Amino acid sequence: MFVLFFLIWVMFNGQLTAEIAAFGVVIAGVMYWFLCKFFNYKLRYDLFFWRKAPLLIQYLFTLIWEILKANLTVFKMIYSAEYELEPAVVRFKTDLHSTFARVLLANSITLTPGTITVTLTDNEYMVHCLDKELAEGISSSVFVELLRKIEEA
Repeated sequence: MFVLFFLIWVMFNGQLTAEIAAFGVVIAGVMYWFLCKFFNYKLRYDLFFWRKAPLLIQYLFTLIWEILKANLTVFKMIYSAEYELEPAVVRFKTDLHSTFARVLLANSITLTPGTITVTLTDNEYMVHCLDKELAEGISSSVFVELLRKIEEA
């Protein structure tokens, strides 16, 4: 978070000189201290992010790719004259342990066109799909596999 505060400081200044960098380090340090003191932020949150950053970045690119693919699929379904949509509600369970991973999966499903996470209770999901074809393999999707890797790391 300290690095993020420093980078924001540099971006707002529009240039990087020794004075701006020194003052930015002080400002970022004060902001980080304030965050830790009054918002119960801990250094271990930063360590968690940096340790899992490569997998989280991979997850982000996978999410973007899946969103693009789903956009094309939904576009074809909607604009195809001979295709009859069959909406479906699917329930499935995952073996994800952390709340972070379960919520990230629910949000990823909702961000992907054609699917909406209706409920998330413990590790059970209820998902509405625009078509039953979109529901196939949802419980063992690439998102679930990547989230398992993130939990294990």
